[in-house]
Amino acid sequence: MNAAIDLMDRPASTLTMPFLAADVGGTYARVALVQASPGREVEVLAYRKLACADFPGLPELLESFVQAEARRGVRRCVLACAGHLEGDEVLNDNSVWPIHLAQLRQALGFDDVAALNDLEALGYALDGSPDSGAQLLCGPDIHADGPILVIGPGTGLGAAVRLPAAAGGHVLATEAGQTDYAPHSMRERELLAHLAPQGGYVAFERIVSGPGLLTLYTTLCALRKEPPRLATPEAVTAAAEACSDAQAVEAAEIFCASLGSFAGSLAMTFMSTGGVYLAGGFLHSMNALLGRSAFEQRFLHGRSVRAFLSRVPVRVTEHGRKGVLGAARWYLRRHEPSQVAAGRVLAGQSTG
Repeated sequence: MNAAIDLMDRPASTLTMPFLAADVGGTYARVALVQASPGREVEVLAYRKLACADFPGLPELLESFVQAEARRGVRRCVLACAGHLEGDEVLNDNSVWPIHLAQLRQALGFDDVAALNDLEALGYALDGSPDSGAQLLCGPDIHADGPILVIGPGTGLGAAVRLPAAAGGHVLATEAGQTDYAPHSMRERELLAHLAPQGGYVAFERIVSGPGLLTLYTTLCALRKEPPRLATPEAVTAAAEACSDAQAVEAAEIFCASLGSFAGSLAMTFMSTGGVYLAGGFLHSMNALLGRSAFEQRFLHGRSVRAFLSRVPVRVTEHGRKGVLGAARWYLRRHEPSQVAAGRVLAGQSTG
């Protein structure tokens, strides 16, 4: 998903002015005031992580940031959002409020608003260079040139692929989290039958996400005819780590194993020789559980493609500021003078 207001008629110097970059998730929004530094890199002037539930809408959230951090009017904004763009609206079932680009332009007086998928933005932040905040989960500790797969289980489940530099370094957004969940074990088939007793579609996102972990836990409690004691994904994670709740332990095991299947299937699909990054604060907190789970076994799939997948490094990385940095890089890349000039040429050809 991406969209932007046309900047072809604006002087290139406007791109050196500070602008907002925001990574808007289902729970938190990370907002930064950024500007282009020499070489079109991104300089962060101010940064905040805000809880979405504390604001009635995205305009109010961004306005609070501008009032607190911007010393002068900010005229441009780029949003990294979970979901995809349809017309003027970002569609995301996990958002706490609707997001309309025209509403943002009017409410905050922006000249330009751009939007792209949040995992797509994260892909632009992961450029293939070593990530100091990433921890190797399985596979060789290498940084090879090739497609990089980014997977983000959080409030939802997102995925994107960064193409290698030789192919332009573009990032492809996907809706892979909405693909059909495929059970691997008899226990997973039992869970799926409980979630969809009449059959039908169950998305991977319903299992492999923060809410999905809670769904696994409550479903396991129901299957054992026991009342659930835990009410949040964080509580389930903590109980699984402490081994203080049998259903929480099993839920975490199934979550990690299912994530392994999902990641392995996508790594095969995109031949992700550049590696796989599992991103997000929620997942980062489960790193110890992932390390002792069946993730690697399920990632490798045990088929003829195992030799390929065994050469793919899988790392867990903290989301942090990467989403806003990636969104800002995408915005600058999209509107750099060479691309603006190319746009004018293409526009002239299409009307000639």
